[in-house]
Amino acid sequence: MSRRGWALFLAMSVIWGIPYLLIKVAVDEVSPVVVVFARCVVGAALLLPWTIARGQLRPALRHWKPLLGFTVLEMTGPWLLLSYAEQSLSSSLTGLLVAGVPFVAALAARLAGEEERFTPVRIAGMCLGVVGIVALLGLDVEGAQLLPLVAVALVVVGYATAPLIVSRKLPDVPGVAASSIALFVTAVVYAPFALPRAGQLGDASAEAAVSLATLGVLCTAVALALFFALIREVGPQRALVITFVNPVVAVLLGVALLDEPFTLGIAVGLPLVLVGCVLATRRSPVRTRPSELSDVDAAVP
Repeated sequence: MSRRGWALFLAMSVIWGIPYLLIKVAVDEVSPVVVVFARCVVGAALLLPWTIARGQLRPALRHWKPLLGFTVLEMTGPWLLLSYAEQSLSSSLTGLLVAGVPFVAALAARLAGEEERFTPVRIAGMCLGVVGIVALLGLDVEGAQLLPLVAVALVVVGYATAPLIVSRKLPDVPGVAASSIALFVTAVVYAPFALPRAGQLGDASAEAAVSLATLGVLCTAVALALFFALIREVGPQRALVITFVNPVVAVLLGVALLDEPFTLGIAVGLPLVLVGCVLATRRSPVRTRPSELSDVDAAVP
Protein backbone atom coordinates (compact mmCIF):
# COMPACT_ATOMS: atom_id res chain seq x y z
CA MET A 1 0.00 0.00 0.00
CA SER A 2 1.01 3.64 -0.42
CA ARG A 3 2.03 5.82 2.52
CA ARG A 4 -1.36 7.49 2.40
CA GLY A 5 -3.02 4.07 2.37
CA TRP A 6 -1.07 2.93 5.43
CA ALA A 7 -1.80 6.20 7.24
CA LEU A 8 -5.53 5.80 6.62
CA PHE A 9 -5.38 2.10 7.53
CA LEU A 10 -3.63 2.76 10.85
CA ALA A 11 -5.97 5.65 11.66
CA MET A 12 -9.05 3.49 11.04
CA SER A 13 -7.58 0.59 12.99
CA VAL A 14 -7.19 2.81 16.04
CA ILE A 15 -10.40 4.83 15.66
CA TRP A 16 -12.61 1.76 15.26
CA GLY A 17 -10.81 -0.02 18.08
CA ILE A 18 -11.81 2.73 20.53
CA PRO A 19 -15.63 2.19 20.43
CA TYR A 20 -15.35 -1.07 22.37
CA LEU A 21 -14.03 0.90 25.35
CA LEU A 22 -16.44 3.82 24.94
CA ILE A 23 -19.50 1.60 24.51
CA LYS A 24 -18.50 -0.40 27.58
CA VAL A 25 -18.53 2.83 29.59
CA ALA A 26 -21.76 4.17 28.07
CA VAL A 27 -23.94 1.05 28.28
CA ASP A 28 -23.50 0.90 32.04
CA GLU A 29 -25.90 3.85 32.18
CA VAL A 30 -27.61 4.05 28.76
CA SER A 31 -29.34 1.30 26.78
CA PRO A 32 -27.62 0.09 23.56
CA VAL A 33 -30.36 1.45 21.28
CA VAL A 34 -29.92 4.92 22.78
CA VAL A 35 -26.15 4.66 22.32
CA VAL A 36 -26.57 3.87 18.62
CA PHE A 37 -29.15 6.63 18.17
CA ALA A 38 -26.99 9.19 19.97
CA ARG A 39 -23.87 8.47 17.89
CA CYS A 40 -25.92 8.68 14.68
CA VAL A 41 -27.52 11.99 15.69
CA VAL A 42 -24.16 13.52 16.66
CA GLY A 43 -22.50 12.24 13.47
CA ALA A 44 -25.32 13.46 11.23
CA ALA A 45 -25.44 16.84 13.01
CA LEU A 46 -21.76 17.34 12.17
CA LEU A 47 -21.67 16.01 8.61
CA LEU A 48 -25.07 16.97 7.19
CA PRO A 49 -24.62 20.78 7.47
CA TRP A 50 -21.18 20.42 5.88
CA THR A 51 -22.70 18.42 3.02
CA ILE A 52 -25.46 20.99 2.48
CA ALA A 53 -23.07 23.94 2.65
CA ARG A 54 -20.87 22.42 -0.05
CA GLY A 55 -23.85 21.73 -2.31
CA GLN A 56 -23.28 17.98 -2.23
CA LEU A 57 -26.61 16.81 -0.85
CA ARG A 58 -28.69 16.90 -4.03
CA PRO A 59 -25.99 15.29 -6.25
CA ALA A 60 -25.51 12.54 -3.65
CA LEU A 61 -29.26 11.85 -3.44
CA ARG A 62 -29.30 11.11 -7.17
CA HIS A 63 -27.58 7.86 -6.13
CA TRP A 64 -30.19 7.13 -3.48
CA LYS A 65 -30.57 3.44 -4.30
CA PRO A 66 -26.91 2.41 -3.73
CA LEU A 67 -26.74 4.87 -0.82
CA LEU A 68 -29.70 3.13 0.80
CA GLY A 69 -28.07 -0.24 0.20
CA PHE A 70 -24.83 0.96 1.80
CA THR A 71 -26.74 2.39 4.79
CA VAL A 72 -28.64 -0.83 5.46
CA LEU A 73 -25.57 -3.08 5.02
CA GLU A 74 -23.04 -0.93 6.91
CA MET A 75 -25.07 0.69 9.70
CA THR A 76 -28.80 0.17 10.15
CA GLY A 77 -28.79 -3.62 9.92
CA PRO A 78 -25.44 -4.51 11.57
CA TRP A 79 -25.78 -2.21 14.58
CA LEU A 80 -29.20 -3.62 15.43
CA LEU A 81 -28.15 -7.24 14.79
CA LEU A 82 -24.97 -6.90 16.86
CA SER A 83 -26.92 -5.43 19.77
CA TYR A 84 -29.21 -8.45 19.63
CA ALA A 85 -26.41 -11.02 19.21
CA GLU A 86 -24.19 -9.72 22.01
CA GLN A 87 -26.98 -10.22 24.53
CA SER A 88 -26.10 -13.93 24.47
CA LEU A 89 -22.77 -14.29 22.63
CA SER A 90 -19.47 -13.50 24.30
CA SER A 91 -17.57 -10.49 23.01
CA SER A 92 -14.61 -12.73 22.13
CA LEU A 93 -16.71 -15.02 19.95
CA THR A 94 -18.41 -12.02 18.33
CA GLY A 95 -15.04 -10.41 17.61
CA LEU A 96 -13.74 -13.63 16.09
CA LEU A 97 -16.80 -14.03 13.87
CA VAL A 98 -16.59 -10.43 12.67
CA ALA A 99 -12.95 -11.11 11.75
CA GLY A 100 -14.35 -13.28 8.96
CA VAL A 101 -15.32 -10.10 7.08
CA PRO A 102 -12.21 -10.01 4.82
CA PHE A 103 -12.81 -13.61 3.72
CA VAL A 104 -16.43 -12.89 2.80
CA ALA A 105 -15.31 -9.66 1.09
CA ALA A 106 -12.86 -11.67 -1.04
CA LEU A 107 -15.64 -14.04 -2.08
CA ALA A 108 -18.03 -11.16 -2.78
CA ALA A 109 -15.40 -9.40 -4.89
CA ARG A 110 -14.83 -12.60 -6.84
CA LEU A 111 -18.55 -12.98 -7.52
CA ALA A 112 -18.75 -9.30 -8.49
CA GLY A 113 -16.03 -9.77 -11.10
CA GLU A 114 -13.22 -7.84 -9.40
CA GLU A 115 -10.02 -8.32 -11.39
CA GLU A 116 -7.47 -8.20 -8.58
CA ARG A 117 -5.99 -11.57 -7.67
CA PHE A 118 -6.26 -12.84 -4.12
CA THR A 119 -2.82 -14.43 -3.77
CA PRO A 120 -1.85 -17.32 -1.44
CA VAL A 121 0.30 -14.88 0.55
CA ARG A 122 -2.67 -12.59 1.26
CA ILE A 123 -4.89 -15.56 2.15
CA ALA A 124 -2.18 -16.86 4.50
CA GLY A 125 -1.98 -13.39 6.07
CA MET A 126 -5.72 -13.37 6.77
CA CYS A 127 -5.57 -16.86 8.28
CA LEU A 128 -2.66 -15.76 10.47
CA GLY A 129 -4.70 -12.76 11.57
CA VAL A 130 -7.59 -15.01 12.62
CA VAL A 131 -5.19 -17.22 14.63
CA GLY A 132 -3.86 -14.10 16.31
CA ILE A 133 -7.38 -12.98 17.26
CA VAL A 134 -8.10 -16.43 18.75
CA ALA A 135 -4.93 -16.13 20.84
CA LEU A 136 -5.82 -12.55 21.76
CA LEU A 137 -9.48 -12.99 22.70
CA GLY A 138 -9.78 -16.71 23.35
CA LEU A 139 -12.62 -18.82 21.99
CA ASP A 140 -15.67 -18.85 24.23
CA VAL A 141 -18.49 -20.76 22.50
CA GLU A 142 -20.66 -21.03 25.58
CA GLY A 143 -24.14 -19.72 24.94
CA ALA A 144 -23.64 -19.77 21.18
CA GLN A 145 -27.27 -20.15 20.15
CA LEU A 146 -28.32 -20.44 16.52
CA LEU A 147 -30.21 -17.15 16.03
CA PRO A 148 -27.47 -14.91 17.48
CA LEU A 149 -24.92 -16.71 15.28
CA VAL A 150 -27.14 -16.10 12.25
CA ALA A 151 -27.39 -12.44 13.27
CA VAL A 152 -23.61 -12.06 13.36
CA ALA A 153 -23.33 -13.91 10.05
CA LEU A 154 -25.65 -11.32 8.50
CA VAL A 155 -23.50 -8.57 10.02
CA VAL A 156 -20.42 -10.10 8.40
CA VAL A 157 -22.15 -10.21 5.01
CA GLY A 158 -23.22 -6.59 5.41
CA TYR A 159 -19.77 -5.34 6.42
CA ALA A 160 -18.17 -7.32 3.59
CA THR A 161 -20.45 -6.10 0.81
CA ALA A 162 -21.07 -2.46 1.79
CA PRO A 163 -17.57 -1.29 0.72
CA LEU A 164 -18.12 -2.93 -2.67
CA ILE A 165 -21.12 -0.63 -3.15
CA VAL A 166 -18.87 2.33 -2.35
CA SER A 167 -16.18 1.34 -4.85
CA ARG A 168 -18.50 0.25 -7.66
CA LYS A 169 -21.68 2.34 -7.34
CA LEU A 170 -20.63 5.48 -5.44
CA PRO A 171 -17.22 6.43 -6.84
CA ASP A 172 -18.28 10.04 -7.45
CA VAL A 173 -20.15 10.61 -4.18
CA PRO A 174 -18.00 12.35 -1.52
CA GLY A 175 -17.52 10.24 1.60
CA VAL A 176 -18.80 12.97 3.91
CA ALA A 177 -22.00 13.34 1.87
CA ALA A 178 -22.67 9.60 1.77
CA SER A 179 -21.91 9.22 5.48
CA SER A 180 -24.17 12.11 6.49
CA ILE A 181 -27.13 10.68 4.58
CA ALA A 182 -26.52 7.18 5.95
CA LEU A 183 -26.31 8.45 9.52
CA PHE A 184 -29.47 10.53 9.13
CA VAL A 185 -31.43 7.57 7.75
CA THR A 186 -30.16 5.28 10.51
CA ALA A 187 -31.08 7.83 13.18
CA VAL A 188 -34.62 8.06 11.76
CA VAL A 189 -34.96 4.26 11.83
CA TYR A 190 -33.76 4.04 15.45
CA ALA A 191 -35.73 7.06 16.69
CA PRO A 192 -38.99 5.22 17.57
CA PHE A 193 -37.02 2.81 19.79
CA ALA A 194 -34.61 5.34 21.31
CA LEU A 195 -36.77 8.41 21.99
CA PRO A 196 -38.93 6.73 24.68
CA ARG A 197 -35.66 6.02 26.53
CA ALA A 198 -34.09 9.44 25.88
CA GLY A 199 -34.47 10.37 29.54
CA GLN A 200 -31.49 8.12 30.24
CA LEU A 201 -29.24 10.74 28.64
CA GLY A 202 -30.23 13.34 31.21
CA ASP A 203 -29.36 10.99 34.05
CA ALA A 204 -26.03 9.89 32.54
CA SER A 205 -22.77 10.78 34.28
CA ALA A 206 -20.17 13.07 32.74
CA GLU A 207 -18.05 10.02 31.90
CA ALA A 208 -20.88 8.40 29.95
CA ALA A 209 -21.72 11.68 28.21
CA VAL A 210 -18.11 12.15 27.10
CA SER A 211 -18.06 8.56 25.83
CA LEU A 212 -21.21 9.16 23.76
CA ALA A 213 -19.87 12.44 22.38
CA THR A 214 -16.57 10.80 21.40
CA LEU A 215 -18.46 7.94 19.76
CA GLY A 216 -20.45 10.41 17.68
CA VAL A 217 -17.65 12.80 16.73
CA LEU A 218 -14.54 10.64 16.35
CA CYS A 219 -15.76 7.07 15.95
CA THR A 220 -18.70 7.90 13.68
CA ALA A 221 -18.41 11.23 11.84
CA VAL A 222 -14.63 11.34 11.40
CA ALA A 223 -14.28 7.57 11.05
CA LEU A 224 -16.82 7.22 8.25
CA ALA A 225 -15.24 10.01 6.23
CA LEU A 226 -11.84 8.32 6.60
CA PHE A 227 -13.33 4.91 5.80
CA PHE A 228 -14.57 6.12 2.42
CA ALA A 229 -11.11 7.56 1.72
CA LEU A 230 -9.49 4.26 2.73
CA ILE A 231 -11.76 2.22 0.45
CA ARG A 232 -10.95 4.45 -2.50
CA GLU A 233 -7.22 4.43 -1.73
CA VAL A 234 -6.60 0.71 -1.18
CA GLY A 235 -9.80 -1.03 -2.33
CA PRO A 236 -12.57 -2.68 -0.29
CA GLN A 237 -10.72 -5.95 0.37
CA ARG A 238 -7.62 -4.39 1.95
CA ALA A 239 -9.71 -1.78 3.77
CA LEU A 240 -11.60 -4.51 5.63
CA VAL A 241 -8.41 -6.02 7.08
CA ILE A 242 -8.87 -3.38 9.82
CA THR A 243 -11.30 -5.87 11.40
CA PHE A 244 -8.19 -7.81 12.51
CA VAL A 245 -6.55 -4.80 14.18
CA ASN A 246 -9.62 -3.29 15.88
CA PRO A 247 -9.80 -5.99 18.61
CA VAL A 248 -6.06 -5.54 19.26
CA VAL A 249 -6.55 -1.82 19.90
CA ALA A 250 -9.57 -2.56 22.09
CA VAL A 251 -7.64 -5.08 24.20
CA LEU A 252 -4.61 -2.79 24.59
CA LEU A 253 -6.86 0.11 25.65
CA GLY A 254 -8.46 -2.18 28.22
CA VAL A 255 -5.02 -3.00 29.60
CA ALA A 256 -3.91 0.65 29.63
CA LEU A 257 -7.08 2.35 30.88
CA LEU A 258 -9.22 -0.29 32.60
CA ASP A 259 -6.44 -2.17 34.43
CA GLU A 260 -7.22 -5.38 32.57
CA PRO A 261 -4.40 -7.98 32.72
CA PHE A 262 -1.76 -8.28 29.99
CA THR A 263 -2.00 -11.99 29.27
CA LEU A 264 0.13 -14.49 27.37
CA GLY A 265 -2.61 -14.55 24.73
CA ILE A 266 -2.11 -10.84 24.10
CA ALA A 267 1.67 -11.26 23.85
CA VAL A 268 1.25 -14.07 21.30
CA GLY A 269 -1.77 -12.73 19.44
CA LEU A 270 -0.56 -9.16 18.90
CA PRO A 271 2.45 -9.97 16.67
CA LEU A 272 0.46 -12.61 14.79
CA VAL A 273 -2.27 -10.10 13.95
CA LEU A 274 0.24 -7.46 12.87
CA VAL A 275 2.20 -9.85 10.63
CA GLY A 276 -1.06 -11.17 9.21
CA CYS A 277 -2.17 -7.63 8.33
CA VAL A 278 1.09 -6.87 6.54
CA LEU A 279 0.74 -10.04 4.45
CA ALA A 280 -3.00 -9.62 3.85
CA THR A 281 -2.56 -6.08 2.49
CA ARG A 282 0.35 -6.83 0.15
CA ARG A 283 -0.02 -5.60 -3.37
CA SER A 284 -0.92 -8.41 -5.73
CA PRO A 285 1.46 -8.97 -8.68
CA VAL A 286 0.20 -7.47 -11.88
CA ARG A 287 -0.96 -10.12 -14.31
CA THR A 288 0.25 -9.70 -17.85
CA ARG A 289 -2.39 -10.32 -20.46
CA PRO A 290 -1.63 -12.84 -23.22
CA SER A 291 -1.88 -10.08 -25.85
CA GLU A 292 0.77 -8.08 -24.00
CA LEU A 293 3.05 -11.12 -23.87
CA SER A 294 2.75 -11.66 -27.59
CA ASP A 295 3.61 -7.99 -28.20
CA VAL A 296 6.74 -8.34 -26.07
CA ASP A 297 7.77 -11.53 -27.86
CA ALA A 298 7.32 -9.86 -31.21
CA ALA A 299 9.53 -6.98 -30.13
CA VAL A 300 12.41 -9.26 -29.02
CA PRO A 301 14.85 -9.91 -31.92
